[in-house]
Amino acid sequence: MMMPLQDLMLRPLIDAALAEDLGRAGDLTSTACVDKDARLNGVFAARQDGCIVGLNWVRLTLLALDPQARIVALAADGQNIAAGSGLLRVEANARALLAAERTALNMLGRLSGIATLTRSYVRAVEGTTATITDTRKTTPMLRALEKYAVRCGGGTNHRFGLDDAILIKDNHVAACGGVGEAVRRARAAAGHLVKIEVEIDRLDQLEQALAAGPDVVMLDNFVLADLRAAVAKTAGRAVLEASGGVNLTTVRAIAETGVSVISVGALTHSAPALDVGLDV
Repeated sequence: MMMPLQDLMLRPLIDAALAEDLGRAGDLTSTACVDKDARLNGVFAARQDGCIVGLNWVRLTLLALDPQARIVALAADGQNIAAGSGLLRVEANARALLAAERTALNMLGRLSGIATLTRSYVRAVEGTTATITDTRKTTPMLRALEKYAVRCGGGTNHRFGLDDAILIKDNHVAACGGVGEAVRRARAAAGHLVKIEVEIDRLDQLEQALAAGPDVVMLDNFVLADLRAAVAKTAGRAVLEASGGVNLTTVRAIAETGVSVISVGALTHSAPALDVGLDV
């Protein structure tokens, strides 16, 4: 079961998003055209097939503007839905519902798009031992939501931030003078609960990296033959992560090389929004 994000994490983001949209004077259109006591019934619905995520965001967005709104969930985060499916039924103050509509739909579509794309990658590697994970290529301030959407789509999360784990990239290696030296310094500095990953971009760096004892080796932009060779040479001494050049056309072949993890930045930086709407 996928545990939802805590309300206390969502509310500040929702307040900021509503403030951005309502600006200095609020919803001029609804204030001018809609009676202040009018109420509306509506259904948030999917316009295309996909994996839905963000229902609690919609609920909290509506309640922020109408605490008496009545909201009934018709689906659950992580559920595959068909075009035309109802997601939430709502009865609320008309002005509040109309003012909250775009803020609610923007995030619902964004997160559902991430989950839908993630599910496509997960399905593409079914039957292999590889797992699909995300990266830190997320929208500023929305990382927790976007990584939650990845989990709802069946993927896993890479580190959330720079303080989660040590990940030695190519620029760190250049600054240290070599792969082995970078890993040795990291091992000397890391606490016993901190994992160490090192990125290499050539097969001849693998033995240097393994000799220093990393937990994970990232194989960056390796061709398939070199991925297979790295798996054979490593022989279980470290987790191998493939990164770079990954798309829905290539991911199956990458998974079949035997790597344990495939990281895909596109899950969060290039996922198209799922088409969702509000029918009043």
